[in-house]
Amino acid sequence: MNPQAKLISTSSLLLGTTITISSSHWMMAWTGLEINTLAILPLISNPHHPRAIEAATKYFLVQAAASTLLLFSSTTNALFTGQWDITQLTHPTSCLLLTTAISMKLGLVPFHFWFPEVLQGSSLMTSLLLTTAMKFPPITLLLMASPSLNYTLLTTMAIASTALGGWMGLNQTQIRKILAFSSISHLGWMTIIIIYNPKLTLITFYLYCMMTAATLLTLKTTKILKLSTMMTAWTKIPSLSATLMLALLSLAGLPPLTGFLPKWLIIQELTKQEMTPTATIIALLSLLGLFFYLRLAYCATITLPPNSSNYMKQWRTNKPVNTLTATLTTMTITLLPFSPMILSML
Repeated sequence: MNPQAKLISTSSLLLGTTITISSSHWMMAWTGLEINTLAILPLISNPHHPRAIEAATKYFLVQAAASTLLLFSSTTNALFTGQWDITQLTHPTSCLLLTTAISMKLGLVPFHFWFPEVLQGSSLMTSLLLTTAMKFPPITLLLMASPSLNYTLLTTMAIASTALGGWMGLNQTQIRKILAFSSISHLGWMTIIIIYNPKLTLITFYLYCMMTAATLLTLKTTKILKLSTMMTAWTKIPSLSATLMLALLSLAGLPPLTGFLPKWLIIQELTKQEMTPTATIIALLSLLGLFFYLRLAYCATITLPPNSSNYMKQWRTNKPVNTLTATLTTMTITLLPFSPMILSML
């Protein structure tokens, strides 16, 4: 990609995100979301492959529909109440439309169909942007409008997202699709608690971004895109394969790794709010995700390809590991002992 075009796209992404997260007026928030959508399209379609073009088209259509719903929601609210402020969304129809619009933006069930397909058609670095940075503006809008959201709809979609993210990930062999369903499952955890403790949603989102970034940067370094290549990649950089296994287990939420912290806090908060059945259901559904993460971890370090035919071993590379990758991976593995400090931010 042309460096100037890449610079313009990246700058527009930063601009769009900044406009959305700092605005209090619905029109400005909508403008920021539109800038973001248009800025990411060249990055998705950059490989000039039919799959990438298809992914960009799907992404554009879904995001355009979600933006239309969001604009319709805010306009309806302004029509009935005279308020354009994000925190003053009070009309029931507007609240329902906003919940639907942001769910489409994020990829919550049942509006999740576009997300795995778009991620599969993108490069690993674009996938990193789509799973982390592009989720930030909608999550911010969700936080600001959380008192006026339709909670029954949100809870139903959150539990469905956790269930479907786990079920659909079980049968996948493509790493990017597995990470897409993992993202859907994590979003379910974030949205179920947003009414009761919005700060906890934000901390969960930050930790999820950190763990996903560490995983995707490691995959980019080792050039892994599917399970079959993951099985032979351990000969390239053995130490990185070992830390990849720990990062994946952290995403699964196993103690004593960082990923256990948000799940523990969310279950604790749900129990405090006398929602023990919901907490039990969502904890049991996370076992589905644990299964496919264990499969990934197993393929990353423990197993050789289960066949007797010859295969080409990867040459061990002497290329040094990126400092950012090393830092993020270390934090992904070791942040749980710092949970009192993280809790003090709540």
